[in-house]
Amino acid sequence: MYALNQRIRQIRSVLKLTQANFAAVISVSKGYIADLEIGARMVNDRIVKLVSASFNVNDRWLRDGEGEMFTEDPAEGFTKLLGLYRELSPEYQKFIMNQITQLLDIQARNKKT
Repeated sequence: MYALNQRIRQIRSVLKLTQANFAAVISVSKGYIADLEIGARMVNDRIVKLVSASFNVNDRWLRDGEGEMFTEDPAEGFTKLLGLYRELSPEYQKFIMNQITQLLDIQARNKKT
């Protein structure tokens, strides 16, 4: 079971996320993630499902270490995102760009702390 905890940490590391950012995405506390990573808590089925769905992680890899870490090639995700963006009207495209800019600002501030 400890290897599963290590794979949680590995995912976070590959994605370059802090424990707080990773925790926020799956709606748990930073302390919960810290406990998972050091093996103080067992990774339950709910966490496996949340991590797999939230970060496109291969469920089999997360549970057993078999196969590829991610289920989707990041380039494929970008292509899909671009296609969806193009379907939006210009006013919604502008809204999305503003949201992305704000997220980048938040990310930059979080990296400084």
